Amino acid sequence: MSDEAQRALIVKNATSLLLENGYGRTTTDGVAARCRISKQTLYRHFPGKHALIAAIVDSHRQSMLALPGDYDGLPLDRALERIFRTDIDPQADRERVALLTLVLLEAQQYPELEDILQRHGGDRSRAELAKWLGAQCRRGSMKIEDIDGAAQILMDMIFGAVVFKLGRGVQWPGRKMRNAHIRQCVAIFLGGVVPRRP
Repeated sequence: MSDEAQRALIVKNATSLLLENGYGRTTTDGVAARCRISKQTLYRHFPGKHALIAAIVDSHRQSMLALPGDYDGLPLDRALERIFRTDIDPQADRERVALLTLVLLEAQQYPELEDILQRHGGDRSRAELAKWLGAQCRRGSMKIEDIDGAAQILMDMIFGAVVFKLGRGVQWPGRKMRNAHIRQCVAIFLGGVVPRRP
């Protein structure tokens, strides 16, 4: 097995364990046992639990924001809808909500989780979105003065529909309502950034 395939297998199994046991009870011993590898092999890929959790959040990031990606052949609204995952399948949607719920609940007890989620999730997603928006500006299809700020605004608009309720975790409107919300946010966002044609 290649290193890349082995890393992917470790992240997949570690994600399952994390969702089953929570952050506090997920151990590198348990991950190594689930993967049927030695701890030495695990540590060769991930030097500790924090690195492993960061890799899980990193892989989860694509389920929230599909970047980087090639959207050059699509109109801006369709590209942004795809970037914000209107095409996600129901199982992947359940998994992303479960992971988000777990991290938000357990971050109260383990503050390092919030830091990992921010650095490897939110900050990287915003940077990828800003990079994509910047490319659109260079092509002349958008005009944005503060690209990082615009990326944050768009993420806030779309993910503002996510509600965290104690005891019930993350709640997001059903697929149909969520996709309508994403499309409306995209329309409002683009209405303010697409250059007017004379």
